[in-house]
Amino acid sequence: MKNNDWKDRLNVVFSTNPNFQYETEEEEEQELLPKNQQKLRVKLDRKNRGGKTVTLVTGFVGPEEDLKALGKFLKGKLGVGGSAKDGEIIIQGEFKERVIDILLKDGYKDVK
Repeated sequence: MKNNDWKDRLNVVFSTNPNFQYETEEEEEQELLPKNQQKLRVKLDRKNRGGKTVTLVTGFVGPEEDLKALGKFLKGKLGVGGSAKDGEIIIQGEFKERVIDILLKDGYKDVK
């Protein structure tokens, strides 16, 4: 085992097998879809944000690094802050129409 972290083995109580090897489930890396096959959704959100409005971009299919790269691209174009994690891009402020325009110009076809 490459990393013998006890937190990964919380549900294993005891094994009498001397050759027991605990196996963790590794997440399979998602394959990046081409820009013209991505189905991105852009919406405004105010929930749990202290009354502040953010623009959410969801529906991205691909590795986390590519999601973060797209988030950095959008934040740079708009000149605002935000984050990209858990399969969504959060952009601070109301930029729904501008985000849709930027994504369409960048080659994304199915953006709503």
